Amino acid sequence: MKQKIYQVDAFTDRPFGGNPAAVCILDAWLDTTLMQSIAEENNLAETAFAVRKGKGYKLRWFTPETEVDLCGHATLATAYVLFNYYDHNEKTIRFYSPRSGELNVEKTANGWMTLDFPTDPIVAIRNNRELDNAIGLTPIKTFKGKTDFMMVYSSQQEVEAITPNLHLLNQLDCRGVIVTAPGQEVDFISRFFAPQCGIPEDPVTGSAHTSLTPYWYEVLGKSKMTAKQLSKRGGDLICEYLGSRVKISSKVAPYLTGEIEI
Repeated sequence: MKQKIYQVDAFTDRPFGGNPAAVCILDAWLDTTLMQSIAEENNLAETAFAVRKGKGYKLRWFTPETEVDLCGHATLATAYVLFNYYDHNEKTIRFYSPRSGELNVEKTANGWMTLDFPTDPIVAIRNNRELDNAIGLTPIKTFKGKTDFMMVYSSQQEVEAITPNLHLLNQLDCRGVIVTAPGQEVDFISRFFAPQCGIPEDPVTGSAHTSLTPYWYEVLGKSKMTAKQLSKRGGDLICEYLGSRVKISSKVAPYLTGEIEI
């Protein structure tokens, strides 16, 4: 059987930037094991699979190693594919995730799209020695969200210099670790490490900004903020805090259209 597949770079306006994701729009769900095998073969941070449901789409995401609860860049990528290759004429696409509920993506002006995601409540915790050793630098504050730790530092230079011990990180009971600080040219910057999911450092992590945005809203007193993820590929985002929801806006650059044999 042939299946169309698309690869796009999310959270960027150019190919080879942002975070690459593969997208498959299905007529019906494939076996979970097969979808995991496709994601492993693609060897990208995420592969998204979507199936039509009424006026919206059911959506699932897979890393090369596991299915995840929420993925921002692959949701943005899926919306781009539907808007541009599947003639979705409405301004907003509603996605339904079995693990994260309703997620909306709106097409806005000048090629931008906006994710509408639930806020991830974070709680302050004591600095964790195992976590500090894995990252290699003690933060000024540590938080825990639904799936991730978040470590706050005083400067962008500190975050840029972090070289984590991925073996130690892989022993932690979490999806991944966010490190963040005030930005030099944007309101805040971050990096994201998730070896537990087969992703040593994620290029741009939309879901992490559901934790980052409420934190920096409290610190900066701004509901709308500019953000940058400082991976090698890099990514630019505009984040807006709306209480129980977070809006995350950026662009997407197409890279590949093809077919796979399954």
